[in-house]
Amino acid sequence: MTTEREAFIRSHLRVAPVAFVPEISLYQAEEPIGLWELTEGEYRSDQPPPFWAFAWAGGQALARYLIDHPADVVGRAVLDLASGSGLTAVAARRAGARTVRAVEIEPLAGAAIGLNAAANNVAVEVAIEDVLDRDPGDVEIVLAGDVFYSKTMAERMLTFMRRAARAGVDVLVGDPGRAYFPAEYFARVTQYEIPVRYELESTRVKSTTIWRIRPRGAAMRPSAR
Repeated sequence: MTTEREAFIRSHLRVAPVAFVPEISLYQAEEPIGLWELTEGEYRSDQPPPFWAFAWAGGQALARYLIDHPADVVGRAVLDLASGSGLTAVAARRAGARTVRAVEIEPLAGAAIGLNAAANNVAVEVAIEDVLDRDPGDVEIVLAGDVFYSKTMAERMLTFMRRAARAGVDVLVGDPGRAYFPAEYFARVTQYEIPVRYELESTRVKSTTIWRIRPRGAAMRPSAR
C-alpha cells in the first residue's frame, strides 16, 4: 500500500541517476527551495533543504567507494547512520552486504529510503529512531556519509563510532571537509572529487575523503617534536 509520504515523494521528486554513482538511481529534488517550502507544512524536515531529497557529497563518495571496493561490506551486517536518501545503504546492498539497516529520525526520509531501495531492486531495513546513545548491536560495519555538519551531532556521532570501534565494529565515513569532522580519530582511505549542487554547497565540486576509524576509536598521537 502506498503511504501518504511515499505519494508526496513520488509527486515532487523524480528518479534520476546519482552523478558520481550512476549505477544507482534515487528520487531526487530538481531544486531545493520549492521543495523546502512544501515541507514547511506537514512534511517538515529538521534542516532545510530536505536532506533526504539530495545526494550529498559524503554519501556519494562512500557509495562510490563501496561499489568499487565491495570487500569492505560483502557478506557483512551493515548499519547506515543518518541514512538520508539511503544512497549509502543501497550501495552497500548492491556491493554484497548480507543485511543493511538504514537509520533515520525523519519519517519522510524513511519513506524515501524505502522507495529508493525498491527503485534499485535491493532490500534495506529502515528504522526511524535515534540510536546514538546505544550500543551498535549485531553489526559488523557502520557507515556514515556527511554527518559532521554541527558540533552537537559531531560529538554524538563520534561517541557512537568510538563505542562501535571498541566493540570490534568497523566504521567507514565519507566527509567533504565539514568543520566538525574529528580527523584525529580516523585514518584516510581515499579521496574523490564529487559533483554537487551549487545551490546547496556554493560550489560545483567538493573534495571528499573516505575515512576509517582508528583501532578501538583511539585518537592519533601528536607527533614528537
